[in-house]
Amino acid sequence: MNERKQNVIDTAHKLFIEKGYQATSIQDILDGSGISKGTFYNYFPSKGELFMAIFSSFYKKIRYDREELLIGQDLADIEIFIKQLEIQMTVNIQSKLLVLIEEVRVSNDEELKEFIKRIQLLSIRWMYGRFIDIFGESKKPYLLDTAILFNGMMAHMSYFSFHAKDTATPEIKVIRYCMNRIVDLVDGVAKSKEQILNPELINTWLPTSKNNLHQCHNELMKSTLALKKATHRSLPCREDQSKANELIDFIQEELMQTSKPRVFLIESLLHVIKTQYASKSKQEMEQFEENVNTCLRLLEKEI
Repeated sequence: MNERKQNVIDTAHKLFIEKGYQATSIQDILDGSGISKGTFYNYFPSKGELFMAIFSSFYKKIRYDREELLIGQDLADIEIFIKQLEIQMTVNIQSKLLVLIEEVRVSNDEELKEFIKRIQLLSIRWMYGRFIDIFGESKKPYLLDTAILFNGMMAHMSYFSFHAKDTATPEIKVIRYCMNRIVDLVDGVAKSKEQILNPELINTWLPTSKNNLHQCHNELMKSTLALKKATHRSLPCREDQSKANELIDFIQEELMQTSKPRVFLIESLLHVIKTQYASKSKQEMEQFEENVNTCLRLLEKEI
């Protein structure tokens, strides 16, 4: 991302935490980041869009780090899931995103309320998908219910633990406590065959095209990491490794952070990577290229 634009995001995030979203004016952001009003509106159509960019910036990092943990691992391993949750919880606490969420919930900004709702639904969908990995297809009918219960359990235990002051519980302990409870719960509802929500509802809550795009981004991140590891092994020169990583990261960012990626540029860089840096990493390159093209097709439908 453009450094100046990222500086605006970082400045606004700090101001929103210090003063509150509603109390922070665009002029405050201009003064803090040292840009003109014209530049601001070139980056963001409104303060609300900037708010969304802050969340998107953090959640893209969370998604990237979560997916990196899965490479070469057993998806059913609960310990990997716990580490993923620890990453998510740590970022949420350090960035104080939950404070901003609470402010938006009591505001009159319907657009931001819908944005927060979508973030929460995406989180539920991710947990539901990981529960299928962990508990298996046979328990799938009960896993949307239990993912929602788990999400609520984690949120409330984290909130009250965080505000317990001297007796605050470490994040990892909260996660393990909730996970142990949910394992018993999943077994219980599967035996009793109790179901409240049909898992197919997730496709109603989140439109299919966006579901597919989200999944495509996840697959893109996996293949990005796999290709970078492969080129790191095959390229003897550290400078070439660094250049390859820069090009791969650029393509991923272009696809995940822009609504209208520059196709001609992506295709050109794919050719450079393939011919100059990934000649000995054909399998990883083919998978990366396939995921890039899938994302491009889905984005074309979104536009």
